[in-house]
Amino acid sequence: MPSSLPRRIAVAAVAIPAVFTFVYVGGWLLVIALQCLAVLGTSEVYRLARSRDVHPLAWLGYLGAVGGPALMFAISGAGGIDTTWIGFAATGWFLAVMAGAVWQRNPNQAPLAAIAVTVFGAVYTGVLPAFLLLLRHAETTRGPWAATWLVFLPLAVTWVSDSMAMAGGMLIGGPKLSPAISPNKTWAGTVTGSIAATAAAPLYGVLALGPYGIVLAWWKLAVLGLALSIVGHVGDLAESLLKREAGVKDSGRAFPGHGGVLDRLDSLYWVLPTATALLSAYGTI
Repeated sequence: MPSSLPRRIAVAAVAIPAVFTFVYVGGWLLVIALQCLAVLGTSEVYRLARSRDVHPLAWLGYLGAVGGPALMFAISGAGGIDTTWIGFAATGWFLAVMAGAVWQRNPNQAPLAAIAVTVFGAVYTGVLPAFLLLLRHAETTRGPWAATWLVFLPLAVTWVSDSMAMAGGMLIGGPKLSPAISPNKTWAGTVTGSIAATAAAPLYGVLALGPYGIVLAWWKLAVLGLALSIVGHVGDLAESLLKREAGVKDSGRAFPGHGGVLDRLDSLYWVLPTATALLSAYGTI
Protein backbone atom coordinates (compact mmCIF):
# COMPACT_ATOMS: atom_id res chain seq x y z
CA MET A 1 0.00 0.00 0.00
CA PRO A 2 1.44 3.42 -0.93
CA SER A 3 2.43 5.39 2.16
CA SER A 4 0.21 8.30 1.08
CA LEU A 5 -2.92 6.18 0.59
CA PRO A 6 -4.29 6.45 4.17
CA ARG A 7 -3.89 10.23 4.05
CA ARG A 8 -5.56 10.39 0.65
CA ILE A 9 -8.51 8.37 1.94
CA ALA A 10 -8.80 10.52 5.07
CA VAL A 11 -8.77 13.75 3.07
CA ALA A 12 -11.37 12.40 0.63
CA ALA A 13 -13.59 11.24 3.52
CA VAL A 14 -13.69 14.83 4.80
CA ALA A 15 -13.61 16.71 1.49
CA ILE A 16 -16.44 14.93 -0.34
CA PRO A 17 -19.15 15.56 2.31
CA ALA A 18 -17.86 19.11 2.76
CA VAL A 19 -18.11 19.86 -0.97
CA PHE A 20 -21.60 18.37 -1.08
CA THR A 21 -22.66 20.54 1.86
CA PHE A 22 -21.20 23.73 0.40
CA VAL A 23 -22.89 23.11 -2.95
CA TYR A 24 -26.25 22.22 -1.41
CA VAL A 25 -26.30 25.34 0.81
CA GLY A 26 -24.92 27.52 -1.99
CA GLY A 27 -25.01 31.28 -1.63
CA TRP A 28 -22.30 33.11 0.23
CA LEU A 29 -21.12 29.96 2.00
CA LEU A 30 -20.16 28.49 -1.36
CA VAL A 31 -18.67 31.82 -2.46
CA ILE A 32 -16.45 31.94 0.63
CA ALA A 33 -15.33 28.33 0.13
CA LEU A 34 -14.36 29.13 -3.46
CA GLN A 35 -12.57 32.28 -2.31
CA CYS A 36 -10.48 30.28 0.14
CA LEU A 37 -9.53 27.80 -2.59
CA ALA A 38 -8.77 30.71 -4.92
CA VAL A 39 -6.36 32.33 -2.47
CA LEU A 40 -4.60 29.01 -1.85
CA GLY A 41 -4.43 28.27 -5.58
CA THR A 42 -3.15 31.75 -6.38
CA SER A 43 -0.42 31.40 -3.76
CA GLU A 44 0.67 28.17 -5.46
CA VAL A 45 0.82 29.85 -8.87
CA TYR A 46 2.91 32.63 -7.40
CA ARG A 47 5.22 30.12 -5.72
CA LEU A 48 5.80 28.46 -9.08
CA ALA A 49 6.53 31.86 -10.63
CA ARG A 50 9.01 32.83 -7.92
CA SER A 51 10.96 29.65 -8.57
CA ARG A 52 11.66 31.15 -12.02
CA ASP A 53 12.55 34.54 -10.53
CA VAL A 54 9.23 36.17 -11.46
CA HIS A 55 7.79 38.05 -8.52
CA PRO A 56 4.06 38.82 -8.75
CA LEU A 57 2.26 41.63 -6.94
CA ALA A 58 0.89 39.13 -4.48
CA TRP A 59 -1.53 41.14 -2.35
CA LEU A 60 -3.22 42.58 -5.43
CA GLY A 61 -3.42 39.09 -6.89
CA TYR A 62 -5.08 37.74 -3.75
CA LEU A 63 -7.58 40.60 -3.92
CA GLY A 64 -8.43 39.60 -7.48
CA ALA A 65 -8.69 35.93 -6.51
CA VAL A 66 -11.20 36.79 -3.78
CA GLY A 67 -13.11 39.00 -6.18
CA GLY A 68 -13.46 36.27 -8.82
CA PRO A 69 -16.11 34.16 -7.04
CA ALA A 70 -17.93 37.30 -5.90
CA LEU A 71 -18.03 38.51 -9.49
CA MET A 72 -19.41 35.18 -10.74
CA PHE A 73 -21.97 35.16 -7.93
CA ALA A 74 -23.12 38.59 -9.06
CA ILE A 75 -23.40 37.36 -12.65
CA SER A 76 -25.49 34.40 -11.47
CA GLY A 77 -28.07 36.89 -10.18
CA ALA A 78 -28.47 35.02 -6.89
CA GLY A 79 -26.67 37.41 -4.59
CA GLY A 80 -28.78 40.50 -5.16
CA ILE A 81 -25.64 42.32 -6.33
CA ASP A 82 -25.97 45.16 -8.80
CA THR A 83 -24.13 43.95 -11.90
CA THR A 84 -23.76 47.44 -13.33
CA TRP A 85 -20.41 47.89 -11.63
CA ILE A 86 -18.89 44.48 -12.43
CA GLY A 87 -16.99 45.70 -15.47
CA PHE A 88 -15.81 48.79 -13.65
CA ALA A 89 -14.62 46.75 -10.67
CA ALA A 90 -12.70 44.28 -12.87
CA THR A 91 -11.14 47.10 -14.87
CA GLY A 92 -10.25 48.99 -11.69
CA TRP A 93 -8.50 45.92 -10.30
CA PHE A 94 -6.51 45.42 -13.49
CA LEU A 95 -5.42 49.06 -13.52
CA ALA A 96 -4.47 48.73 -9.85
CA VAL A 97 -2.19 45.81 -10.75
CA MET A 98 -0.47 47.92 -13.40
CA ALA A 99 -0.20 50.85 -11.00
CA GLY A 100 1.29 48.51 -8.41
CA ALA A 101 3.94 47.46 -10.92
CA VAL A 102 4.77 51.12 -11.59
CA TRP A 103 5.14 51.69 -7.86
CA GLN A 104 6.96 48.49 -6.84
CA ARG A 105 8.96 47.32 -9.88
CA ASN A 106 11.73 48.92 -11.86
CA PRO A 107 12.51 47.99 -15.48
CA ASN A 108 15.10 45.43 -14.36
CA GLN A 109 12.59 43.48 -12.24
CA ALA A 110 10.51 42.01 -15.10
CA PRO A 111 7.42 44.19 -14.58
CA LEU A 112 5.62 42.72 -17.62
CA ALA A 113 6.06 39.18 -16.30
CA ALA A 114 5.00 40.32 -12.82
CA ILE A 115 1.78 41.85 -14.15
CA ALA A 116 1.03 38.83 -16.34
CA VAL A 117 1.53 36.30 -13.54
CA THR A 118 -0.44 38.40 -11.07
CA VAL A 119 -3.46 38.54 -13.37
CA PHE A 120 -3.12 34.94 -14.54
CA GLY A 121 -3.01 33.52 -11.02
CA ALA A 122 -6.14 35.38 -9.93
CA VAL A 123 -8.18 34.55 -13.04
CA TYR A 124 -7.03 30.93 -13.28
CA THR A 125 -7.83 30.04 -9.68
CA GLY A 126 -10.50 32.63 -8.86
CA VAL A 127 -12.72 32.96 -11.92
CA LEU A 128 -12.58 29.60 -13.72
CA PRO A 129 -13.75 27.37 -10.84
CA ALA A 130 -16.36 29.96 -9.88
CA PHE A 131 -18.38 28.96 -12.95
CA LEU A 132 -19.69 26.39 -10.48
CA LEU A 133 -21.77 29.24 -9.02
CA LEU A 134 -23.54 29.72 -12.34
CA LEU A 135 -24.43 26.02 -12.38
CA ARG A 136 -25.58 26.04 -8.77
CA HIS A 137 -27.77 29.13 -8.97
CA ALA A 138 -29.08 28.84 -12.52
CA GLU A 139 -31.31 25.95 -11.48
CA THR A 140 -33.74 27.77 -9.18
CA THR A 141 -37.10 26.28 -10.07
CA ARG A 142 -36.51 22.69 -8.95
CA GLY A 143 -34.89 23.30 -5.58
CA PRO A 144 -31.44 22.83 -4.02
CA TRP A 145 -31.27 19.06 -4.53
CA ALA A 146 -31.74 19.39 -8.28
CA ALA A 147 -29.16 22.19 -8.42
CA THR A 148 -26.70 20.15 -6.35
CA TRP A 149 -26.92 17.10 -8.59
CA LEU A 150 -26.55 19.33 -11.65
CA VAL A 151 -23.32 20.77 -10.21
CA PHE A 152 -22.04 17.28 -9.50
CA LEU A 153 -22.53 16.23 -13.14
CA PRO A 154 -19.18 17.69 -14.33
CA LEU A 155 -17.51 16.70 -11.05
CA ALA A 156 -18.60 13.06 -11.37
CA VAL A 157 -17.74 12.86 -15.07
CA THR A 158 -14.27 14.27 -14.39
CA TRP A 159 -13.68 11.79 -11.56
CA VAL A 160 -14.69 8.88 -13.81
CA SER A 161 -12.50 10.18 -16.63
CA ASP A 162 -9.44 10.64 -14.42
CA SER A 163 -9.88 7.31 -12.63
CA MET A 164 -10.36 5.29 -15.80
CA ALA A 165 -7.52 7.11 -17.55
CA MET A 166 -5.20 6.10 -14.74
CA ALA A 167 -6.47 2.51 -14.82
CA GLY A 168 -6.24 2.31 -18.60
CA GLY A 169 -2.73 3.71 -18.63
CA MET A 170 -1.55 1.21 -16.03
CA LEU A 171 -3.20 -1.82 -17.64
CA ILE A 172 -2.57 -1.08 -21.32
CA GLY A 173 0.49 1.17 -21.38
CA GLY A 174 1.73 2.08 -24.84
CA PRO A 175 2.81 5.39 -26.37
CA LYS A 176 3.04 8.42 -24.10
CA LEU A 177 0.59 11.27 -24.57
CA SER A 178 3.08 14.05 -23.86
CA PRO A 179 6.32 12.65 -22.42
CA ALA A 180 8.00 16.03 -22.03
CA ILE A 181 5.16 17.35 -19.88
CA SER A 182 3.66 14.32 -18.14
CA PRO A 183 5.73 11.15 -18.68
CA ASN A 184 3.18 8.85 -16.99
CA LYS A 185 0.20 9.68 -19.21
CA THR A 186 -0.48 7.45 -22.19
CA TRP A 187 -2.72 7.65 -25.22
CA ALA A 188 -4.40 4.44 -24.10
CA GLY A 189 -5.27 5.94 -20.72
CA THR A 190 -6.56 9.13 -22.29
CA VAL A 191 -8.82 7.26 -24.71
CA THR A 192 -10.03 4.93 -21.94
CA GLY A 193 -10.91 7.88 -19.74
CA SER A 194 -12.77 9.62 -22.57
CA ILE A 195 -14.79 6.52 -23.44
CA ALA A 196 -15.71 6.04 -19.78
CA ALA A 197 -16.77 9.68 -19.41
CA THR A 198 -18.85 9.50 -22.59
CA ALA A 199 -20.73 6.51 -21.16
CA ALA A 200 -20.93 7.84 -17.59
CA ALA A 201 -22.63 11.15 -18.43
CA PRO A 202 -25.87 9.64 -19.86
CA LEU A 203 -25.98 7.17 -16.97
CA TYR A 204 -25.62 10.04 -14.50
CA GLY A 205 -28.40 11.87 -16.29
CA VAL A 206 -30.78 8.96 -15.81
CA LEU A 207 -29.86 8.17 -12.20
CA ALA A 208 -29.18 11.61 -10.70
CA LEU A 209 -30.85 14.25 -12.87
CA GLY A 210 -33.95 12.50 -14.18
CA PRO A 211 -35.57 12.05 -10.73
CA TYR A 212 -35.45 15.84 -10.26
CA GLY A 213 -37.00 16.66 -13.62
CA ILE A 214 -33.77 17.58 -15.40
CA VAL A 215 -34.06 15.65 -18.64
CA LEU A 216 -31.44 15.73 -21.38
CA ALA A 217 -31.19 13.58 -24.50
CA TRP A 218 -28.66 10.79 -24.05
CA TRP A 219 -26.59 11.98 -27.00
CA LYS A 220 -26.31 15.49 -25.54
CA LEU A 221 -25.00 14.04 -22.30
CA ALA A 222 -22.63 11.77 -24.22
CA VAL A 223 -21.24 14.77 -26.12
CA LEU A 224 -20.91 16.64 -22.83
CA GLY A 225 -19.09 13.70 -21.24
CA LEU A 226 -16.64 13.44 -24.14
CA ALA A 227 -16.03 17.19 -24.21
CA LEU A 228 -15.44 17.40 -20.47
CA SER A 229 -13.03 14.48 -20.60
CA ILE A 230 -11.01 16.06 -23.40
CA VAL A 231 -10.74 19.49 -21.79
CA GLY A 232 -10.02 17.82 -18.45
CA HIS A 233 -7.02 16.04 -19.96
CA VAL A 234 -5.80 19.33 -21.43
CA GLY A 235 -6.25 21.08 -18.08
CA ASP A 236 -4.22 18.37 -16.37
CA LEU A 237 -1.42 18.77 -18.91
CA ALA A 238 -1.53 22.56 -18.63
CA GLU A 239 -0.95 22.42 -14.89
CA SER A 240 1.80 19.83 -15.35
CA LEU A 241 3.47 22.20 -17.82
CA LEU A 242 3.63 24.91 -15.15
CA LYS A 243 5.08 22.48 -12.61
CA ARG A 244 7.69 21.18 -15.05
CA GLU A 245 8.90 24.71 -15.69
CA ALA A 246 9.18 25.27 -11.94
CA GLY A 247 10.84 21.88 -11.43
CA VAL A 248 8.40 20.61 -8.78
CA LYS A 249 6.34 17.44 -8.48
CA ASP A 250 3.36 18.96 -6.61
CA SER A 251 2.06 22.51 -6.68
CA GLY A 252 1.67 22.56 -2.88
CA ARG A 253 0.68 20.63 0.23
CA ALA A 254 -2.82 21.89 0.91
CA PHE A 255 -4.24 18.35 0.82
CA PRO A 256 -2.06 15.72 2.51
CA GLY A 257 -1.38 12.86 0.12
CA HIS A 258 -3.08 14.73 -2.75
CA GLY A 259 -0.75 17.66 -3.34
CA GLY A 260 -1.87 21.25 -3.72
CA VAL A 261 -5.02 23.02 -4.83
CA LEU A 262 -3.78 23.19 -8.41
CA ASP A 263 -3.08 19.46 -8.37
CA ARG A 264 -6.65 18.68 -7.27
CA LEU A 265 -8.51 21.21 -9.40
CA ASP A 266 -6.37 21.28 -12.55
CA SER A 267 -8.99 19.50 -14.69
CA LEU A 268 -11.93 21.33 -13.12
CA TYR A 269 -10.48 24.74 -14.01
CA TRP A 270 -11.24 23.75 -17.61
CA VAL A 271 -14.21 21.46 -17.06
CA LEU A 272 -16.50 23.82 -15.13
CA PRO A 273 -16.58 26.65 -17.74
CA THR A 274 -17.03 24.07 -20.50
CA ALA A 275 -19.89 22.33 -18.69
CA THR A 276 -21.58 25.66 -18.02
CA ALA A 277 -21.32 26.67 -21.69
CA LEU A 278 -22.68 23.34 -22.96
CA LEU A 279 -25.55 23.18 -20.47
CA SER A 280 -26.44 26.75 -21.37
CA ALA A 281 -26.39 25.83 -25.07
CA TYR A 282 -28.67 22.88 -24.28
CA GLY A 283 -31.09 25.26 -22.56
CA THR A 284 -30.71 23.46 -19.21
CA ILE A 285 -29.53 26.58 -17.40
